[in-house]
Amino acid sequence: MHSTSRQRRLTAVALTALAVAVSATACSSGSGSSAAKDSEGGTYTIWDPYPQFDKGSAWAKLLDDCGTKAGVKIKRTAFDTSDLSNKALLAAQQDNSADVLIVDNPVVSTLAEAGVLTTTDDNKLDTSKTDSNLLAAGQSGGKTYGTPIGANTLALYYNKEVLEAAGVDIASVKDWKSLTAALGKVKKAGKKGITFSAIGTEEGSFQFLPWFWGSGAQLTGLDSPEGVSALALWKGWLDKGYAPNSVISNTQTTSWQEFASGDYAFAENGTWQLANAEKAGFEYGVLPIPGADGGNAAAPTGGEFVTVPVQGDTGRYATSQKLVTCLTSTENLYDTDTTLSYVAPTSEVQDKQVASDAKLKPWVEAVKAAKGRTSDDLGTKYPKISEQMWKAVQSALSGAQSPKDALAKAQSAVK
Repeated sequence: MHSTSRQRRLTAVALTALAVAVSATACSSGSGSSAAKDSEGGTYTIWDPYPQFDKGSAWAKLLDDCGTKAGVKIKRTAFDTSDLSNKALLAAQQDNSADVLIVDNPVVSTLAEAGVLTTTDDNKLDTSKTDSNLLAAGQSGGKTYGTPIGANTLALYYNKEVLEAAGVDIASVKDWKSLTAALGKVKKAGKKGITFSAIGTEEGSFQFLPWFWGSGAQLTGLDSPEGVSALALWKGWLDKGYAPNSVISNTQTTSWQEFASGDYAFAENGTWQLANAEKAGFEYGVLPIPGADGGNAAAPTGGEFVTVPVQGDTGRYATSQKLVTCLTSTENLYDTDTTLSYVAPTSEVQDKQVASDAKLKPWVEAVKAAKGRTSDDLGTKYPKISEQMWKAVQSALSGAQSPKDALAKAQSAVK
């Protein structure tokens, strides 16, 4: 695909995002350089959202190693996650895209619909071993744009000491009814029930989604009876004192800090807290979030996709494909996902992770049940739906509206 084709494909979505990008980058200190190419010298550019890893890190060395195997030199630039998608859109407009772009999975559909990314059919990337539920986060219009490098998701951490003191057998917690009953026992025993993040941002939607999806609701119908039941569950916990009013302003970080105090039985949080859990000073366990009537609820996936942006020089795709294949190979995924605290996107590497660390088993189960926020072909519709969702959660939990009225208003705003 030539640059002129890409210019025609850049949609209104891209132009809007580019306007945001200009204002955002104007005041940014910026850690990155341009994606200038050096085809004669065999230089290929990779952009990633991991500024925490410097040139001497295992991650940077892996990039260089993959470049060596492909016979090229790697020029890597790391951006903050929020800055990366804007930079990618601007670069595409200027025909100056990176050869390989590693980007947060909800952004993939935005870039794809903007005409920034090639499909896996275009670049001959093999995704056959990737779990289909994880791959779906990078699909739009029936096409796949890249492959996940790993995934994280949400589950319930629990404090074994608090539950034992309250006479709660964790094996009994299998659905919403039994979880709520456990919270009641914990409160009666003088401890605190559950903490989570219901803040009025994407974090709030991210944490509400397992309960929303676990009710059987779909994002295309926010005000369905199932969706209302999920919000009513959260509101009921606050009304009964099973969850603190602080959840309305909690981020996932402050919610974790509450759990780390040792007073709470449960906390909804992610794989990224595993290292902190080991330092908490009490015995903990992890339970996949239960669905309303049992089973594991679908929690949203976090993590990045490795993609190949559209290039004016289509001859670059073959080497870019080699780089992506190297980065996401079975051999390299295990080390990379261990570094990033991710669950691997393939069953083969997941099994290896669990064999090495049994504590990862519930997380693998949670990831296998997980779902991309932009799945179901929502694509760029998701951000608007999410915004109305978190506003409804805030309204209901604060008591401003009933769960039913809050979600009815949200659905009306989405339409």
